[in-house]
Amino acid sequence: MVIVMCDGNSQDFTAELLNDCIPFVEENYRVKKDRSHRALAGLSMGGIHTLNTAIPHPELFAYVGVFSSGWWAKAPMPGLMKMDTETYYSLLQEKKDEYNASFKEFWISMGGKEDIAYENCRIMRERFDKIGIKYTYYETNGGHTWPVWRESLYQFAPLLFK
Repeated sequence: MVIVMCDGNSQDFTAELLNDCIPFVEENYRVKKDRSHRALAGLSMGGIHTLNTAIPHPELFAYVGVFSSGWWAKAPMPGLMKMDTETYYSLLQEKKDEYNASFKEFWISMGGKEDIAYENCRIMRERFDKIGIKYTYYETNGGHTWPVWRESLYQFAPLLFK
């Protein structure tokens, strides 16, 4: 498994990932280039980047991991996060069956109620449940911290590329 970490501070994370990062990795490393061998995961704001990229592009990623994150409960999203949250929920609603069949693992984890993103994630999961989106939820105590994210990665990584 090759792990690639983009900066994430660009004006358009999705464009940077799709137009620069993925092509660079595929040209310079011996990797399989199909969606079944590609995962996208992120923590905190990286989790929002993951959602904002994977939902419009399910043809590119078979595995999605969102750690200590969730779309803003009140639209629109601030700053660099681009689209209005409702746009994503509409995509999910329109193609629910396609998303459920497409993602081999849609993983969401949180650092308990003390995690600063907990309420956003709770509301997002309620919306997913209402739409009928399948996902795996994992929660551990610890808040919005590295130990939580290490535990999330420890739980998520063995599910990849099965």
